[in-house]
Amino acid sequence: MRTYDMTPLYRSTVGFDRLFNELFDTVNKLDGSGYPPYNIELADDNHYRITLAVAGFGEDDLDIEVTEQTLAITGKRAEPDDGEQRQFLHQGIAGRSFERRFQLAEHVRVTGASLQNGLLNIDLEREIPEAKKPRKIEISKNARGTVLRGPGKLLGKTDAA
Repeated sequence: MRTYDMTPLYRSTVGFDRLFNELFDTVNKLDGSGYPPYNIELADDNHYRITLAVAGFGEDDLDIEVTEQTLAITGKRAEPDDGEQRQFLHQGIAGRSFERRFQLAEHVRVTGASLQNGLLNIDLEREIPEAKKPRKIEISKNARGTVLRGPGKLLGKTDAA
């Protein structure tokens, strides 16, 4: 069992406690089974794709749900209703039910999903609101030595104070 002492982080940061709690919760909830295997791809600065290997699952067997900042993918296959029991000599294709969760960063949304050749592709996009985007601040071109005093009142070098 691994334990981490995060006291130094709490001592030197302010307002990150929620982030740390989410991080620790995620580490504690990691699914050790590794099923189904998946990839996370970065297409560009604002586009991502999660690909899950879901061989044997159809569109009706899969459920994708986003709640706040958690993406949950659930797979449940229906048992065949053919009435006969199948006897496997070797069963290497896993068809068991699963639930895989991903924590999404702020402003990341799911834009679409597709199922092709046993791979479930989920496309994500980061949309930064205009208020949070970097903006250019123009430097005023006041005359040298001019000081702005109060709303719209300029006081120049030669003015008496």
